[in-house]
Amino acid sequence: MSLKKTSHHPTLNLQIFFIMRPRINQVAGNHPFLNVTATKNNKNYSKKLYYKLFTSSPHYSFSSSYSPYSISNSFTHSPRQRQISSPSRVGSIYKSSIISSNNNIITSITKSTNIYSRFNLSSSLPLKIMFHYSASSSEGGSAVVNGGGLDKKEQKLGKILTVDNINPHVKKVEYAVRGELAIRADNISREILEPHNKYAFKNIVHCNIGNPQQLNQKPITFFRQVASLTQYPDLLLPENRSKIEALYPRDAIERAEKLLKHIGSVGAYSHSQGISHIRENVAKFIEERDGYPSDPNLIFLTHGASSGVQSMLQLIIEHPNVGIMIPIPQYPLYSATISLFNAKAVPYYLDEEQEWSLDIKGLYSSISKARENGIDVRALVIINPGNPTGQCLPLENMREVIDFCHKERILLIADEVYQTNIYQPETRPFHSFKKVLRSMGDAYKDFELVSFHSISKGMIGECGQRGGYLELTGMDPKVVEQLYKIASVSLCPNVTGQIMIDLMVRPPKRGEESYEQYIKEITAIYESLKRRSRKLAECFNELEGVTCNNAQGSMYLFPTIRLPKKLIKAAHVAKKQPDEFYCLAMLEATGVCVVPGSGFGQKSSTWHFRISRLIN
Repeated sequence: MSLKKTSHHPTLNLQIFFIMRPRINQVAGNHPFLNVTATKNNKNYSKKLYYKLFTSSPHYSFSSSYSPYSISNSFTHSPRQRQISSPSRVGSIYKSSIISSNNNIITSITKSTNIYSRFNLSSSLPLKIMFHYSASSSEGGSAVVNGGGLDKKEQKLGKILTVDNINPHVKKVEYAVRGELAIRADNISREILEPHNKYAFKNIVHCNIGNPQQLNQKPITFFRQVASLTQYPDLLLPENRSKIEALYPRDAIERAEKLLKHIGSVGAYSHSQGISHIRENVAKFIEERDGYPSDPNLIFLTHGASSGVQSMLQLIIEHPNVGIMIPIPQYPLYSATISLFNAKAVPYYLDEEQEWSLDIKGLYSSISKARENGIDVRALVIINPGNPTGQCLPLENMREVIDFCHKERILLIADEVYQTNIYQPETRPFHSFKKVLRSMGDAYKDFELVSFHSISKGMIGECGQRGGYLELTGMDPKVVEQLYKIASVSLCPNVTGQIMIDLMVRPPKRGEESYEQYIKEITAIYESLKRRSRKLAECFNELEGVTCNNAQGSMYLFPTIRLPKKLIKAAHVAKKQPDEFYCLAMLEATGVCVVPGSGFGQKSSTWHFRISRLIN
């Protein structure tokens, strides 16, 4: 239970008495504390803080700090040391004094502003503390005293973890795809089950995330057949063979048997870098796609592509001033992870009027500005095809990007998870950065590149199975060892996800029993996605106040919405971004859940939302 006492009287006196017992293996900085917050309604306000510390411990310490000024008082006692310090701000607004005798500490403060104080105490043995707080005001005021880390037997023990003492970088993380709108959508989905509810719809349509099978995309039959046999290998025993051959095609049975030969059991940990047999198959897939060699030892299977991105950024970010260049708009995985690892996001803007193209001059401008501000730019993120914008980079633009990274000596991070979601293949085909790099000759042979792919996108859509891979190009072998160290901390990627990766890179071939059904399913999904993409863009462009580029790839559209001044004003009153305010209203009225453009970043005074094209 946290300690809390409040008063709203003009003259306030609070006296609190408690016992603090130190915790075993207490982490430095997580000591018991008291928070004192005082507010005033007048021009003249004074308060006094009075502590008495009683302990049999030969070692104890006391410190306090006051905001908004950088004022601190500390008192430390040990058999051979006794120290008192009292930095003061001199002036008419603030004065401070400290007196110590017989283990008593008295601090007197007079201020004309709000006061916030935090006290940290530590002791090797139980510490009995008497806390006296007094405040007076001619026109009234209020004060709140909160304590945490106190003795549980006194029922004054605050939570060990509070929002005030957790990792501050976690609190900076924002991930709009699963943010306020998604949370509100989940709440509404429960509310509409109640009789006589206020909603005009019966279901929430989740267009906030690229989650194909949630929106009724059928799984690829061959993939699920193989996965089911690896999950229950007893089906492959000789006594069950005739029954299984009646239910499963021969190539699915053979694939499951081969995988199990290399895996052993899907319930066992694999190699931290991923199953070697599957990494070899990924390398063959890359070689066939690009026409250049790939080394399975430089391939890491991951728990979805997101896990690989996070591991790479963790590896790259050496200190808080490291900068990572990210596109605006961008997939918030990048901004969130950069915040989590306490680095700097360096934005560069895509050009909406040119179908979200990448202006190479903008890259040079962005990196120059960052370096002028002392940022150590280490990497450039390219999402191709784009998320949320759906653009697919032309070949010449990709060469310019590689040349830019080469000249500026920064790593290129290529997010290529939508590489099979290409809807204008004649004019904007997909090219991997690895292929383009290798075509540029020996001058770029040591160029450093990391590329990502996933089973979650494309026509596979196995998001929940969590499978992905990354390939390293031109990387220092010692750096590869450090990335392996990061991977080993999590033991191994999801084994079923690794199996799905194997099926993605080695689908049924012509002449095999499952080939015709596989091609039929893949083609149907592709044509459906392509048709829905075109139709949805047409519908948006027919709406007043909405414009939308046709998508060249990925799974989303990112329309511009022109919002009236009245709505923008209402959004500001509600302390929300205007596009977020609009999207919440759309959710409440229609049940359609999207993601506001402010969650991805956008040019000032423009408003968007991202919508998945997976809806029927």
